[in-house]
Amino acid sequence: MLNIHLIDILVVVFSVAFTIGSGFYFARRQKSSDQFFAGSKTIPAWAIGISIFATLISSVTFLAYPAAAYKSNWILLVQGIMVPIVLVGLIGFIVPLFRKAIRLSTYEYFERRFSPFTRIYSAIAFILTHFSKMGTVLYLVSLALSTLTGLDVPLFITGLTIVILLLTLLGGMEAVIWMDVVQGFLLIGGGLLCVGTLLFGSDVGAGFMLSEAIQMKKIDLGPYHFSLAEATFWVLVINGVFYALQKYGTDQTIVQRYLTAKSDKDAKKAAYIGVFASVPVWALFMLIGSLLFVFYNSGGASLPTDIGSDQAFVYFIGTELPIGAVGLVLAALIAAAISSLDSDMNSMAAIGVEDFYQRFKPNCSDKERLLVGRLLVLFSGIAMSVVALLYYSWEGKGVLGIVFQLYAIFSAGIVGIFLLGLFSKRANKKGVHIGILVCVLFTAYAVLTTTKINNELIWDLGRFNFPHHKYMLGVYSHLIVLVIGYVFSYIFKSEDSHDELTIYGYLKLKKE
Repeated sequence: MLNIHLIDILVVVFSVAFTIGSGFYFARRQKSSDQFFAGSKTIPAWAIGISIFATLISSVTFLAYPAAAYKSNWILLVQGIMVPIVLVGLIGFIVPLFRKAIRLSTYEYFERRFSPFTRIYSAIAFILTHFSKMGTVLYLVSLALSTLTGLDVPLFITGLTIVILLLTLLGGMEAVIWMDVVQGFLLIGGGLLCVGTLLFGSDVGAGFMLSEAIQMKKIDLGPYHFSLAEATFWVLVINGVFYALQKYGTDQTIVQRYLTAKSDKDAKKAAYIGVFASVPVWALFMLIGSLLFVFYNSGGASLPTDIGSDQAFVYFIGTELPIGAVGLVLAALIAAAISSLDSDMNSMAAIGVEDFYQRFKPNCSDKERLLVGRLLVLFSGIAMSVVALLYYSWEGKGVLGIVFQLYAIFSAGIVGIFLLGLFSKRANKKGVHIGILVCVLFTAYAVLTTTKINNELIWDLGRFNFPHHKYMLGVYSHLIVLVIGYVFSYIFKSEDSHDELTIYGYLKLKKE
């Protein structure tokens, strides 16, 4: 199965060494917490935009999108397509509003708009969500690298953790952004190389490969019938609307990038670059999965019986790519993991310092903020590797999956809070608090009535179990906060007015 040459190993080693070297290069500039978390304010818009794109395109995209297209079609791309559709008109005021309203943490906006509780709830939701994601990404990429090289999974988990820690601890946000630029281009290059090999590396030709993929309905966005119980086109459209708002309006890893730009204009330009660059790359990796299906199911080649659809791309890399190309794709896979995880670690440290440490020690010095930030980066890296090792020990199943389901219960409805804060002058803290409470109770019901342990539901209510697809659970949680929060804000009217933090206040100020 393996086709690893010394040249491939050297390509990967050079890529990793360059990443570590970048951390050391930018280390001398990290003299304050602002520089560590927000960079030097001299980074060009195009670099920040590519960094946003690289953060969104993780190694899960690198592996999961081809597997999804191989098994089904491009339906998962529908969620990504909704990102530019939803955000093209909103970025223009979301970005400058955040740059004006917050110092570092996205969730400072929620406190200024509503209450400290809303800020703490949102910050904890971010931490829990990304903590679970980080361990998953690290485990999956280590598993793929282990399959290709024959080395043990824990070796890759440990090695990647050390590399990412060195980059993030030493270089701060500035190193993260510039390495994301390099890794973003490496990711695109690896994807294009695989597509080129699939299209032009066989005797049948590119036209046959593409026409077969279309005929086999591997390049398709269906099913198109309306059903909320299945992953249909319409379910992904609805889910994609809230995904776009959550990522670009409430996710610290993205919002923190807005703060690194020199001006509002540069920040908006960076956001647009991130938005419009992501969809073509998501489509690129979907195309890889579709072409892989044709390659292995049209008589030209076949997968061994012990290789499933989830491993088809990894098998293709290890057996079909030429010497040197394997190393480039491996480097791209590693780069995808690094560009996602370094952002998560820096952002989680920023949240820890800004939303928690400084709250309990408001008079702390900047030196203390920087030290605590670095300690939190170190802690998050170690915790990430522990989660990945637990996945390895339990083969990705068991208790950890249940823990992450519980995380979902207590991290729901954030987009609902954001929309209330942005579009409603009437919304107030009492209404939002009640909306969050109802949302947590609903999410607990939905998760517990759909999650199985040993093939039995945790809480079986028969025909009263949550009936819809899991993608709809997130949608409903946001809508519950939005509707319940608005209704109870109307009932419990408040004299507090924060019009300047709404879209109406922004537009008024812009007009003046």
